[in-house]
Amino acid sequence: MADAGTVRNRRKVPSPQANLENKIKAKYTVQPRKNNGPFTPRSLFWIFLITLTYTVITDPQFFIESFRRVLRGPKQWISVPGTTTHNDSQVVLGADIAKRDAVVEAFKHAWLAYERDAMGADEYHPISHEGTNLTEAGGIGYTVVDSIDTMLIMGLEDEYKRARSWIENSLTFERDGNFNTFETTIRVLGGLLSAYHLSDDSLFLDKAKDLADRMLPAFDTPSGLPYPMINLAKRVGVFNEDSRKFVSTAEATTLQLEFRDLSHLLDEDIYWEKVEKVMEVVKAARLHTGLASIFLNPEDGHFVLSAIRLGSRGDSYYEYLLKQYIQTNLTEPVYRKMYDDAMEGVASHLIQRSQKAGLTYTSELIPERNPQGEISWRLVPKQDHLVCFFGGSLMLGAVHTGSLVHPVSIPPRASELTDQGRRDWINGYELIETCMKTHDTRTGLSPEIVHFRIPSDGIDGSAAPDDWYIKGAKAGERPPYDARYILRPETIESLFIAYRLTGNQRFRDYGWNIFQAIEKHCKIPTGGYASVLSVDHVPVENEDKMETFLMSETLKYLYLLFEDASVLPLSKWVFNTEAHPLPIFKPSIRTGFS
Repeated sequence: MADAGTVRNRRKVPSPQANLENKIKAKYTVQPRKNNGPFTPRSLFWIFLITLTYTVITDPQFFIESFRRVLRGPKQWISVPGTTTHNDSQVVLGADIAKRDAVVEAFKHAWLAYERDAMGADEYHPISHEGTNLTEAGGIGYTVVDSIDTMLIMGLEDEYKRARSWIENSLTFERDGNFNTFETTIRVLGGLLSAYHLSDDSLFLDKAKDLADRMLPAFDTPSGLPYPMINLAKRVGVFNEDSRKFVSTAEATTLQLEFRDLSHLLDEDIYWEKVEKVMEVVKAARLHTGLASIFLNPEDGHFVLSAIRLGSRGDSYYEYLLKQYIQTNLTEPVYRKMYDDAMEGVASHLIQRSQKAGLTYTSELIPERNPQGEISWRLVPKQDHLVCFFGGSLMLGAVHTGSLVHPVSIPPRASELTDQGRRDWINGYELIETCMKTHDTRTGLSPEIVHFRIPSDGIDGSAAPDDWYIKGAKAGERPPYDARYILRPETIESLFIAYRLTGNQRFRDYGWNIFQAIEKHCKIPTGGYASVLSVDHVPVENEDKMETFLMSETLKYLYLLFEDASVLPLSKWVFNTEAHPLPIFKPSIRTGFS
């Protein structure tokens, strides 16, 4: 048997069970040199290189994520995308007149067709040249009211005068029908308030008060959370048959900007108190992640076991946490705390990266109960087009709740943002890039819903793209709902915010590409624009519907993207979730909870 000295001088052979660190250390350790420590610089370099190579080969996703985390660290060894690290002078965000005016012509093409065929109807069908209302009792001018502030912003005086005349002489809320509380608030109440602020015409404020008074009974539930529907003539809240006597989180928490603005204008506390009570209930019901499931129980004010996501029924909850803080000139810290808490949950639980290209996207958490009654959460790599608002929202939040100075530079310096601010800025910037990747379709339009590839999806070797795909889309078959584009504005909204915060021309270029795709595939020659049933099929098949948010949001945000930044600056205005601008103000009411 060899003596101890022989064993010590023999190079050790690693066992198969040894971990990677011990393998490398055993195989590549050299004998110590006098006054030089256990490793030479050359040996340390080879150890690092071999470890790095092994990691890249065996677990590329871990490598990518680790590398990203290094870049996101507080030292910020590289510049944060979209920011500046030196003392550049402020950029000048002037108008691109030709592109701006092209958007105006598109608005006129949409509006004049509606006015010709369906003036006063809630919705418009440009292929059949017909209008429809939301209830049998009649409509409440969804399209007119939703569009009129866009006319004011674009300077379309003749169109505005005719729309105002209809509101003055024909608009009535005495309708014995059930209207969605959320949609009526963001489109009609928000539209009237915005028109008032832009015109100083008391007609719009009087109509807004009439509508809000009819909607107040929607809050008459045991918890104070609103009924999802309201009968405007009877002034009675109504449950939606599809929601099992629950209310969606987004719908309950996306009424606040509008009612608070009205309260400030009229100096009447009742509107403020009703919507603030909702936020107090939601804060008390907080889940441990800081996230919100998509349904609430209006009986007890608690969250219902349901999906957690940034898409439908969840999206604008997060949007209005931030915008309530901005609306009252950063004077209500409770909303900053709630927003920061939620963004920590989003970053920790929902933000993911695709397996091939490393695209940043958001997943959904789906609750599942086993036979023993235990609950687990399944992460689903599904992202609605609705989520594409979130990139711009994160960047907006970064310069308000994640900044060390206020206001920040345009573009902000990385040194002006906190660690959280840099995290949210980067996530927002990358989410916008991902949303633009979903426009890489045959039409250049983004689908309603996309799924991202994960190792366990079981579709390796299929025709599905490497990173994202439209679920259920098969050649020769009827396109699934996920494949449609219904004239949505969310990506354009983020492009508008990102451009205003950075001055980066890439965001205008992205917006122009989207606008051209809309013009090519959605424009109806006889007037109006229509949805597309499949973004990946050319020539397209159009659906006979023009959503009101085309004129309220999509074209408005495109116009503002190419307009001079002095028009509706983000330092003075906050946009509701239907793109109706409301002024930032200092409140006279103190927040009733903390």
